[in-house]
Amino acid sequence: MSSAPAVDPVPGAWAEYLAAARQLDGVRRDAATAAGEQARTVQAARDELAAVRTRLAAQQAQLRELGVPPISLVPTPPELSEATRSMSGGPGLVLTALRQARRWAQAVDDTLAARGLSRVAHWSPRPRNLLVYGPLGLFVPLLLVALHLATGTGPVTIGALVLALPAPAVAFGVGWLAVGRLFPPQPGTRVDRTPRFGALTCLIPAVVATAGIVLSMLAA
Repeated sequence: MSSAPAVDPVPGAWAEYLAAARQLDGVRRDAATAAGEQARTVQAARDELAAVRTRLAAQQAQLRELGVPPISLVPTPPELSEATRSMSGGPGLVLTALRQARRWAQAVDDTLAARGLSRVAHWSPRPRNLLVYGPLGLFVPLLLVALHLATGTGPVTIGALVLALPAPAVAFGVGWLAVGRLFPPQPGTRVDRTPRFGALTCLIPAVVATAGIVLSMLAA
């Protein structure tokens, strides 16, 4: 009577080894991904914290200048305890809390902004700066047109055209300074004065008005 052939245990053991190696590699990859995401979250939280601290320091100085008592600018123990509890769930919750704090600080900036320009100050640079460059660029051209309509073709209009030649440069310079005064930058940032856009805004009305007056004079 023949005996049954022996089963080689090597293929089965090798297959189990490969399965375990694949499982361990998957665990290692998941752990590396989680560690990388946590590191990015921690770095983002640190950057957010630095930005919030800078903004709060500027606001604190401004509030002190307005006469707010220093003790009112310090968080109370219950507020500190509540903040600690809200950020005890790991870097993700800390980052969320810091972003919320940045939004609150932004709202405070809006409240503290002077001359009623708080909302305008947070527009994109071109529409915001147009409110400054536009009126300055239109002032002299509209004045020339009104003068031409009032006096007609004559030495007064010609003299006004000559005197108005540097007006676009003057308007741009005044606008460049005004943008910096009306829309002060946040701590650590610079004001975007959009110089090319501002120069064109001041130049185009002057060119159009001058060309129209010259053509009207030639036609007359």
